[in-house]
Amino acid sequence: MGYAKTAILMAAMTALFLGVGYLLAGTGGIAVAFVVAVAMNAFSWWNSDKMVLRMHNARPVQPGDRWGLHAMVSDLARNANLPMPAVYLIDTPQPNAFATGRSPANAAVAVTAGLLQSLRREEVAAVVAHELAHIRNHDTAIMTVTATFAGAISMLANFAMFFGGSRERLGLVGTLAMMILAPLAAALVQMAISRSREYEADRIGAEICGNPLWLAGALERIQQGAARIDNHAAERNPATAHMFIINPLHAHGHDKLFSTHPATENRVAALRRMAQGSAPRGPRATASTVPLIRKSRRSGPWS
Repeated sequence: MGYAKTAILMAAMTALFLGVGYLLAGTGGIAVAFVVAVAMNAFSWWNSDKMVLRMHNARPVQPGDRWGLHAMVSDLARNANLPMPAVYLIDTPQPNAFATGRSPANAAVAVTAGLLQSLRREEVAAVVAHELAHIRNHDTAIMTVTATFAGAISMLANFAMFFGGSRERLGLVGTLAMMILAPLAAALVQMAISRSREYEADRIGAEICGNPLWLAGALERIQQGAARIDNHAAERNPATAHMFIINPLHAHGHDKLFSTHPATENRVAALRRMAQGSAPRGPRATASTVPLIRKSRRSGPWS
């Protein structure tokens, strides 16, 4: 159902773009506007992973690290039949994590120091599995594409006053309304796609790590930590909030219209239903899958 919903939402985004383009400049202006928009977003497509990691001051984690994080990611990536992603640590006390990269071959998983400090080792493994599910599902690429469409729609709407065709078709009031409503509608579709991908990543992540309750417990702990601990880099770069496993911006835990994440309690409930049902189809986790995170939880962020 997750893939079908994503396809429907992507189709809605495409239709919105074509409709705005037609209202502004007729059929001839659509192709030109799209080419310009794609050109503007090409740089982000190829460099989005480096840009996001730099925004959050993420540092690479090498094999043999003292936390066992690199080995954990390696084992779980093997479970998921994925290439080994790059592993990064973000020096912030807020527990959280995200994945980035335009493809599985160019992917990275970043976790915060707060995540390693406040979660049990099996919960850390479940969070990593969730991020690997995003990589396997090409969610980072999907969100880049939707960002391209959303940016294109906003660009067209900003150009509305310069197109005589839009004023002839809509009038001044209609043109102004479109300038406001079209980018808003694009943002809502983009957020809906992001939320649908979170549910799918939860499901597949539970299969990768082998136990849905590990991820359910992790989500609850992360939600509690994110609600009371600031993530200053995320606050400075709110456009990256949708990438994290839990909203890092202290959003209320409800399925609100403008939320980039589903309600945590809804995600936890779905995972518990999954645990009560049939066993996950993915490979079961073993002791080697979740090696010990050896740093004490009472210590500060790792250097």
